[in-house]
Amino acid sequence: MYHFFFETDIGIVILTFAEALALLVPLLMAVAYLTYAERKVLAAMQLRKGPNVVGWFGLLQPFADALKMMMKETIIPAGSNRFLFLMAPMLTFSLAMLAWAVIPVQDGWAIANINVGILYLFAISSLGVYGIIIAGWASNSKYAFLGAMRSAAQMVSYEVSMGFVLVSVLLCVGSLNLTDIVRAQAHLWFGFIPAWFCLPLFPMFIVFFISTLAETNRAPFDLPEGESEIVAGFFVEYSAMSFALFFLGEYANMILMSAMTTILFLGGWLPPFAVEPFTWIPGVIWFVLKICFVLFFFLWVRATFPRYRYDQLMRLGWKVFLPLSLLWLVVTAGALMAFGWLPNA
Repeated sequence: MYHFFFETDIGIVILTFAEALALLVPLLMAVAYLTYAERKVLAAMQLRKGPNVVGWFGLLQPFADALKMMMKETIIPAGSNRFLFLMAPMLTFSLAMLAWAVIPVQDGWAIANINVGILYLFAISSLGVYGIIIAGWASNSKYAFLGAMRSAAQMVSYEVSMGFVLVSVLLCVGSLNLTDIVRAQAHLWFGFIPAWFCLPLFPMFIVFFISTLAETNRAPFDLPEGESEIVAGFFVEYSAMSFALFFLGEYANMILMSAMTTILFLGGWLPPFAVEPFTWIPGVIWFVLKICFVLFFFLWVRATFPRYRYDQLMRLGWKVFLPLSLLWLVVTAGALMAFGWLPNA
C-alpha cells in the first residue's frame, strides 16, 4: 500500500487529490460559517440579534443562503463578453483555493511543502487582481469598470508594502519555506516569552494586518464596492451563483490572509507557551484558534471604522506604509548584521 501511494504516479495523484479534499471541504465550511460569524459579531456590536431563525441559534443560515443563491437565475447582460463574464468569478474563487496548497496547518501538514512557499503565495494573491479587472471589463458597465479600476489600484498599492514586510520576516528566518518560518519562532526569550515575530517586528505586524484589509477589499478599505458612489462595484452586474463565487472568494481570501498573518507573526501551529497543558492541544487546533483571533479583528474593524476616501486610501499606502516598511526593512537588516543575528551565518 505504501509503495502504491508514494512511489507510483497514479497513487501520488490519488493521495494529492485526497489531501486537497481534506483541506478544501473544511475550508469551504469555514467560509460558510465565517459569513454567519460576521453577522453575529456585527449584531452583538450593534445590539441586535443577528441570524436566529433558520436552525438552532440561526446555525443553518449559511445553508439557506447557499440554497437561495443556487435557486436564482444567472442574468448575463446583453452587451457583455459572455465567456469572460462567467470566467471572472471562477478565476477569483479558484485562486483563493489554490493558495492553500502551500499553507502548513501543522508541522508536515502541507499539500506542497515547497521551498518558495512565500513567492507562490505572493504570485497567487497578485493574480487575484485579474479576476476583478476581467469582471469589471466584461460586464460592459461604467460602474463595474470603475469599481474594477479602483480595486486593481488598491490591491497593487498595498502589495508593495506587504512585499517589504515579507522580506523583513524572511531576513529573520533565512528561508522562503513557510514551515521554516514557523519553526524559526519555536524558541523562547528569557525562558517564558514566545519568540513570535509579532514582538520584534511589531510595526510590520500592524502594517501587514492593515494591508491585508486593503488587499481583501474589506472595511474601511471597501472602496471598490462603495454603495453610495458606484453601486456595489465590480460585481454590480452579477447575480446568483456567479455573485456567490465572488462572495466565497472574498471570504476565503480573508481566511488565507489570517493564516498568513498567523504563520508570519503569530507562530503558526505553535502553542503560546511550550509547557503543559498547552502542549497537550494539537498544533492544528492552535492554528485554527489563531486564525479565528485574526478574523475577529477583521470583523471588529468593519464595525468600528468608517470607509476611507479614495485619496486617503492611496496616501496611506504610498506615503505612509511604503516608506515605513522600507525603513523597517533597512533597520532589521542593519540590526541582524550589527549583532551577528543572521540566521544562516
